[in-house]
Amino acid sequence: MFAKPQSEHQWLEQILGEWEFDHDCKMPDGSTTTTHGKMSCRSLGGMWVICESGGESAEGEPWSSIMTLGFDTADGHYVGTFVGSMMSNIWPYEGCLDESGQKLLLSSRGPAFDGAGKANYRDTIHILDKDTWMMTSELQDENGQWIEFMSGKHTRC
Repeated sequence: MFAKPQSEHQWLEQILGEWEFDHDCKMPDGSTTTTHGKMSCRSLGGMWVICESGGESAEGEPWSSIMTLGFDTADGHYVGTFVGSMMSNIWPYEGCLDESGQKLLLSSRGPAFDGAGKANYRDTIHILDKDTWMMTSELQDENGQWIEFMSGKHTRC
């Protein structure tokens, strides 16, 4: 019953701590926004990382979110969730590290931007160094191409 942290769990420890970020978003309709915020990431028994974020939208509205990340040893892949105060759905994650070992690719499925059904999404956590990481979000179009719509640099406080 009591699992022990593996090397995959230790990889996630790179994002533990306090962070500031700027997220630049470009929506499919061409509109752009930049959001500044803070993130606090803590460990849950060495098995999970819980990241709580908050900030203000470009329109001045406060928002908050929680991301969970872990590694399912039985299924052999990274798992997690994302929820935000600005949306009514939960984003389940499933993913893996890329060949370089510096990027965690997290796939999810959620509401399409146009409101017509569901779409495939991918969030990527790219570790640049011990004090900096990037998060990008992409949407898969009808041709199977990935289109980046958000990029955010996280800097340790």
